[in-house]
Amino acid sequence: MLQSLRQLRQTFRDARPYKDFTRLMACAVAYQGGVAVAISLAAIYAEQVIGFQPQETMVLIFVLNIAAFVGAFVFGYAQDRIGHKLALALTLLGWVLTCLLAAFSSTKEVFWWAAALAGICMGSSQSTGRAMAGLFIPAHRLAEFFGLWTFAIRLASIVGPLGYGLITWLTEGNQRLAIASTTVLFVVGWLLLLPVNVQRGQRQAASSS
Repeated sequence: MLQSLRQLRQTFRDARPYKDFTRLMACAVAYQGGVAVAISLAAIYAEQVIGFQPQETMVLIFVLNIAAFVGAFVFGYAQDRIGHKLALALTLLGWVLTCLLAAFSSTKEVFWWAAALAGICMGSSQSTGRAMAGLFIPAHRLAEFFGLWTFAIRLASIVGPLGYGLITWLTEGNQRLAIASTTVLFVVGWLLLLPVNVQRGQRQAASSS
């Protein structure tokens, strides 16, 4: 365990000169915290806030997974046409809209739209972010850098739902405010994405290979 942590620390130090990779990883940490909220708490929110019945919740999870597949497939092609950065930026804005729709949903119909959009954004944000990271990593260090990326993403996946739970607890069960507050994670991710330069990151990775 200690050896693994030492290796992660060393990899982080080695990755610091690759500014576009580390900026993208910081962006991914921010938005992945929000994605984790959607994945782990969508069913709870649907039942406790929107009033879904158990059978409706099962259909909701099915719809989320189908929409995630569609999102990953469509954006896999779209990012090659419009660019990885723009594709990810659009996805993050889609997540902001999703959270706001969920927070202000007054009917199940509106929440269904939010759920479908969440699924599309879920698939696209995960596939686009990882594909973009691959452009910034020297070929001989893919395993190390992606190990660091995976660790950071998993850590964010724990912190995001914890933040949601903390806001819910502090507001005495106001999950609408908690899901609305999740937009902050996606806005921060979007802001961290702005200084990322795809061409510069690719050149640096290629020159280090």
